[in-house]
Amino acid sequence: MRNLGVFSPRGGDVFSRGQQIIARTSRGLEAGEILCEATDEAVSQIQEPKTGQILRRLNDDDIRDLRKMFEQERREYAICEERIKEHQLDMQLADVEHLYGGERVVIYYLAEGRVDFRELVKVLAKEFQTRIEMRQIGVRDEAKLLADYGDCGKPVCCNTHLSEMPPVSMKMAKLQRATLDPSKISGRCGRLKCCLRYEYDTYQDLQRDLPPIGADVITAGGRARVLAQEILAGQVLVEMEDMRRIVIPAADVLTVLARGKKRRDDDSALHTAPDQSATALMEDELPPAELISDDRLADLVDSEDELSDHMDDSAWEAPG
Repeated sequence: MRNLGVFSPRGGDVFSRGQQIIARTSRGLEAGEILCEATDEAVSQIQEPKTGQILRRLNDDDIRDLRKMFEQERREYAICEERIKEHQLDMQLADVEHLYGGERVVIYYLAEGRVDFRELVKVLAKEFQTRIEMRQIGVRDEAKLLADYGDCGKPVCCNTHLSEMPPVSMKMAKLQRATLDPSKISGRCGRLKCCLRYEYDTYQDLQRDLPPIGADVITAGGRARVLAQEILAGQVLVEMEDMRRIVIPAADVLTVLARGKKRRDDDSALHTAPDQSATALMEDELPPAELISDDRLADLVDSEDELSDHMDDSAWEAPG
C-alpha cells in the first residue's frame, strides 16, 4: 500500500526528487521515492502524515534484494490462497506485501463482514517465520493496490497522487452534466470516478452567479422564467412571456423576482401528509415526474456509494 509521509535525512545527506531510497518507518524498513521538499505547504496537503528517517540511497544490493522480495511475494500470495481455501474462509485475497526489512507480511483482503482468521494467521506466521498483519480493505482500496490505467489513458489517480479517496456522489455528475450511464462514470473499482470531484467546487462557485432554475427574472428583453443553466458558459435558458425560449448571458438578467421551489422541498411536502389522497392535490402542486425520478436515482446511488466510502478498515496482526 502506497503511503505518504515526512522523512528526515541523516546528517548532511541531501536528496533530490525521484531518487529511490531506503527508509525506516513505523512498520520497519521500506523502499521509497523522494517526491519533494517537506515545505509547510506540502505537509498541509497530507492528513496525519507518517514520519520516519531516510537511511540511504538505493544501491545495487538493495535492488537485488527488492527483486528477490517481489518473487517471494508471488510465492506468499499463492500460499495464502491455498490456506484460505483449506480453512474455508469467506474472504477474497487482494494482495500480499512483504516489507523490505522482513519485519512483517501484510495481507490485504476483501470480505462482506468480519472473518475469524486466527487459525489462518497462526499457520501463515509459522510458515513465513515473520509477523502477519491482516488488513481488510474496500473496493476503492483494491483498485488503489492493483489498478493500472483509467479510461482517460493515464495511470489511475488513486495509485498516483491521491493519498485519500474523497467521497463522490451522483449529484456531482449531474451538476457537471456528465452522462448518468454507470458504465461511463464508474472507475476501475466499480464506484463513481474520483475525478468527478476535481472540478465540482468550481462548478458550484460558477453556479452561484447564475439565477436558479425555476426563478422568475427580469431581463433586458422583458420578464422570463429560467428553465436551465449553462454553467461553464455563464448562460441561462429562459422562457419569455410570449413563450419564446432563448439562451441569454447571465449578465442580461437584471433582477431575480422569485426563486423557484427546490425539488427536495416538493418531495418533502408530499411525504409529510401520507394520508392525504392524491386526488386532493392540485395538478400544478405536483413536481414533474422526471425530477422525482432523477432525485430518487441520485439518492439510491449516493447511499450505496457512501456505504462503500465509509467502510471501516480493520487490521489485526499476530507476532511471528
